[in-house]
Amino acid sequence: MKNHEKIIREHFICPICRCSMAVTDDGKSVKCSGENPKNKRHSFDFSADGYLSFGVTGGDSKEAVAARRSFLRSTPNYKLAAEAIFHTVKRYVPDCKLLVDAGCGEGYYTSILADMSESTVGFDLSKFACSAGAKQAKKDGKNDLLLATASVFELPLADGCADAVTNIFAPCAEEEYNRVLKDGGYLFVVGAGKEHLMGLKKAIYDDVYENGQRADLPKNMEHIDCVISHYSMNISGRENIAALFSMTPYYWRTSEADKQKLASLESLETEIEFEINVYKK
Repeated sequence: MKNHEKIIREHFICPICRCSMAVTDDGKSVKCSGENPKNKRHSFDFSADGYLSFGVTGGDSKEAVAARRSFLRSTPNYKLAAEAIFHTVKRYVPDCKLLVDAGCGEGYYTSILADMSESTVGFDLSKFACSAGAKQAKKDGKNDLLLATASVFELPLADGCADAVTNIFAPCAEEEYNRVLKDGGYLFVVGAGKEHLMGLKKAIYDDVYENGQRADLPKNMEHIDCVISHYSMNISGRENIAALFSMTPYYWRTSEADKQKLASLESLETEIEFEINVYKK
């Protein structure tokens, strides 16, 4: 908890009045200084699992988080891509004091990135995702990693506090990320490359196209690099195939008839292609 106290005291601000924040004496919540026009101290609680709740709702369901967690942590399929992200961030920010993972999900990548930063904070809308991530961080002894429920478009962080912001398969809020980054800080936007999950798509659809460039890439920050992590993987077992499919946007816009094509497969070979775009403030 002492590590979290330092992170909150040095970097967090109240999402309501923008005042500084601190952990309460009992360690169960955080309160702002109350140095606002109404002289009111706003309070937010830690969950029993250890994540900090700012009262937002939405994001992934409990079932979706469980499927994602099972696939990412029980198989090595995304390990190479995760390592590519880690080494890219490490190359540009070798002495990272604070890393912010915006849209962290259940914390798979956040936990890996925490190994190269003095302090790491992950934000996600889903309380189920933050709960799973906080439990895992505690189990792994990662005391410098704090997870909190918050929108990536309204981060409860002070201006210019972060050395690096990672945005991995989550909405890119350029203006907000630029605000919380220090001058000279780096933003890493990770999304699907052209051939990402091509084998999965071919197993479902008759007409398959390469992925286009995402529309929400930053427009006003300096783009300095694009790193591609590309490889093929073989997924064994219906449960793992179903878990991977549930992690994709295709899950929500695929007919039941096409979903059944996957349900009959015992193994699936598909391409993995992560595109890591690097921006500098």
